[in-house]
Amino acid sequence: MIIELGHFALILAFGVALIQMIVPMAGAATGRRNWMAIAEPAATSQVILVGFSFGVLMSAFIQSDFSLALVYQNSHTAKPLIYKISGVWGNHEGSMLLWVFILTLFGASAAWFGGGLPDKLRARVLSVQAAISVAFYLFILLTSNPFARLAVPPLNGLDLNPLLQDPGLAFHPPFLYLGYVGLSMAFSFAVAALIEGRVDAAWARWVRPWTLAAWVFLTIGIALGSWWAYYELGWGGFWFWDPVENASFMPWLIAAALLHSAIVVEKREALKSWTVLLAILAFGFSLLGTFIVRSGVLTSVHAFANDPERGVFILIIFGIFTGGALVLYAARAGQLEAKGVFGAVSRESGLILNNILLAVSAFVVFIGTIWPLIAELAFDRTLSVGAPFFDAAFTPFMVALALALPLGSMLSWKRGVLSKVWLRLWPFAVLAISLGALAYAMQSGRSALGPIGVALGVWTVSGAVVDIAGRTGRGGIAARMARLARLPGADWGKATAHIGMGVTIFGVAAITAWQQEDIRVAQIGEAYDVGGYSFELTDVSQLEGPNYLSTLGNVTVRQDQREVAILQPEKRFYPVAQMPTTEAAIRNGILRDIYVVIGDAQANGGHTVRVYIKPFANWIWGGAMLMALGGFLSLFDRRMRVAAGAAKPVVKVTA
Repeated sequence: MIIELGHFALILAFGVALIQMIVPMAGAATGRRNWMAIAEPAATSQVILVGFSFGVLMSAFIQSDFSLALVYQNSHTAKPLIYKISGVWGNHEGSMLLWVFILTLFGASAAWFGGGLPDKLRARVLSVQAAISVAFYLFILLTSNPFARLAVPPLNGLDLNPLLQDPGLAFHPPFLYLGYVGLSMAFSFAVAALIEGRVDAAWARWVRPWTLAAWVFLTIGIALGSWWAYYELGWGGFWFWDPVENASFMPWLIAAALLHSAIVVEKREALKSWTVLLAILAFGFSLLGTFIVRSGVLTSVHAFANDPERGVFILIIFGIFTGGALVLYAARAGQLEAKGVFGAVSRESGLILNNILLAVSAFVVFIGTIWPLIAELAFDRTLSVGAPFFDAAFTPFMVALALALPLGSMLSWKRGVLSKVWLRLWPFAVLAISLGALAYAMQSGRSALGPIGVALGVWTVSGAVVDIAGRTGRGGIAARMARLARLPGADWGKATAHIGMGVTIFGVAAITAWQQEDIRVAQIGEAYDVGGYSFELTDVSQLEGPNYLSTLGNVTVRQDQREVAILQPEKRFYPVAQMPTTEAAIRNGILRDIYVVIGDAQANGGHTVRVYIKPFANWIWGGAMLMALGGFLSLFDRRMRVAAGAAKPVVKVTA
């Protein structure tokens, strides 16, 4: 009975969303306050109903209720509790219910914390948000019902995909969805502003916190996914340019551009049309990512479904919302007059350059991701676009962004003087070039990527430090430290995020250029050297886990005859799913990771063993977490929660 109540709650939430979509929008058009007031209780009702529905599904997974088809297909009684819970979103139907729950949560948050918004704008924002909910309710109820019953409940389930039975994958999807879905708020604000014909500094102030929150969650989600791929898949990489990885990376790049362009709107009331377009595209890329993951048109280890019918439904949603918003944008954008005037050398120009580089790099990723599909449909050719294309086409834009970042972020608003900024930064430019040259001199016969990464990382981090230090003014150390402590959270957030970017750039370059790899058939008791370390496979045993069988190796690692670690790589087999997985053993370190993978037994009695020495690997995810921390610091700046001055008169425009 409780399962049917969960299904009924979802249907009821759909009805509430229909009301929220229509009535407040009509109230805003006619000026009826009582109609606009319906939006807040409707948004609250939605999140309660969908939250109940999601809780019912989670309860069914925890209790192993195999009368539910979804539980039967994605769970098993022997599975640990954490993976029973994560199994709720480790499949197509459950993940879509999580998507809708987060969607309603953002809508309700806008209703609860949007008291400072003008009544008409808030009503329109919540109506657009409800329209998105209506589309996804229909998608779930018509094509992806998570509450479908089995006529004869089996005694046990088919288990969750073993690759998803990992702590990293338990938390990665919720954070990713918080980012994906959070961008719907920027979209709703953009469409509401186009309908109203008003984009100004106040609008930019209101839209920034929602975009920033989504970008932070997306940063964490992408970092968790990269970390999972690094240690779980056993291939030793951190980014494969997989279509689904790209699907999350594209909205991240566009959202980063949106955050910076919204600053220009807020400060100078310029770039209005561009900022609204970015808000539409950010959520559009999120919908495109949903299509890629769930349609089966592009294969990926991350893909949930291979159902063309569902893909067509999502494509229709994408076309209606993105296409409709772009049509509205085309009709209204010419009316969004830019008021601010600024010089060619200014903070505004630096932010424009930032936007161009981020937007073009997102377009490059989009072309590389979608081109195999276009080639197959249009030319009947099967193509594969992999890392060589992305590395060659994407990297130059990130190099240019890192070079411009310190200079652009330190220029004055409206009219800057580049020579003054360079006067503060040139010693650090010399330092960055010197360290890059030192790295080049120390390596032999390797890629120039490592030294370039060193120089860019030092340059970016130094620029952020100089920028934040310069905000303390002059005087003694005590006075400057006191002023430093009183700096707004946004200033600290900006510096922290830019430092994080520099750290990540260095980590990516270092691990790509300087890692060492060894693959061999190792005999028990045989020692061999890799990268200054000695490795010895001392034992291989067969063990039984909660729901898997394991081949466990013991590898002793020594340096200069001193034991450094005993690593235990595993090769697991899940009998229910009939699927093997690789569990790498990693000795983490600040300066390097020692990464060992054990493979199959060989005819001569040995085992395949892969060893990697990965310098500065953890700097990649450390930098990503610094970027996310910077976002949080900015998000909790008091100015993010205060309306940007008195509301200005609404100027009616016609298409």
